[in-house]
Amino acid sequence: MSIAETAPTPGEIERKSAWVDDLEATMGDVLVGQKHLIHGLLVGLLTGGHVLLEGVPGIAKTLAVSSLAGAVNASFARLQFTPDLLPSDLIGTEIYSPKDGTFTPRKGPIFAQFVLADEVNRAPAKVQSALLEAMQERQVSIGGQTYKLPHPFLVLATMNPIEQEGTYQLPEAQVDRFMLKLIVTYPTPDEELTIMERHATTQEPPKVRVVVQPEQILECRRLVDEITLDRRLQEYIVALVVATREPEKAGLPELAGQIQFGGSPRASLALSLTSRANAFLEHRDYVTPGDIKSVAHDVLRHRIIPTYEAEAEGRSSDELVSRILETVPVP
Repeated sequence: MSIAETAPTPGEIERKSAWVDDLEATMGDVLVGQKHLIHGLLVGLLTGGHVLLEGVPGIAKTLAVSSLAGAVNASFARLQFTPDLLPSDLIGTEIYSPKDGTFTPRKGPIFAQFVLADEVNRAPAKVQSALLEAMQERQVSIGGQTYKLPHPFLVLATMNPIEQEGTYQLPEAQVDRFMLKLIVTYPTPDEELTIMERHATTQEPPKVRVVVQPEQILECRRLVDEITLDRRLQEYIVALVVATREPEKAGLPELAGQIQFGGSPRASLALSLTSRANAFLEHRDYVTPGDIKSVAHDVLRHRIIPTYEAEAEGRSSDELVSRILETVPVP
């Protein structure tokens, strides 16, 4: 079947994406600023891709995730990762019943539709591995029995860039399993004043309205898959990712000694899917180069590993991505 036969019509996209503006508005009633964070969470929601959030404490990462779950009317579980956490605390275990001598499965918090893994780098490798396996396979095993995780299923993990003592850094190969890595920044002074006006009170903070149902999200995911991505834009995505591996061939010889490892084909797949999701959020049935550029940093920043030379010069992976976007020709 050709793309023309399967592509959704502009009217269909506009109708099916009508909830987006309403959801952003209701989240804006609770969150001040953080538009990029909200947008990134929606991209993850529409693609089924897990999201890694990095930012200092107190900038509403947890509030953003719980608010999104409330607006989608989805089940939500928050798990604070600590050094003494066990895999069974995450996925569940079997409980022995002395009455009849049987074991009954007790499912863990991973069985929620939205799972917030708070400070994921504070748990040991076994717990991180259990989480990442559930993310990839979307199922877990308890006592030899396999259980499917709910749909939609989304893991949103947070990392604190300060206080690295007593942490267990996620290996780079495992971080690649997150579709997006969002950097959450401090609010502006005006936004912080608004936060004080809204939340510096003993009253219970406002809650989001239910805007959309999980079943609608799954339907919208199918529409996202059908959004038109022109062949030239597919080639542009591949060119961007290849430039992270072989920058000198992309006209960036100065970056040849600054990138230790570039993006894998998983990066190309993620850029393709997230750019379609971005088009959906803009109520369009086709992808533009702007869609690709708008998600490129979030998709690539954790997939590019700078060399020691780049770090010595103060060049971050974000700067390397920006340089690649400036150089690779746009179709």
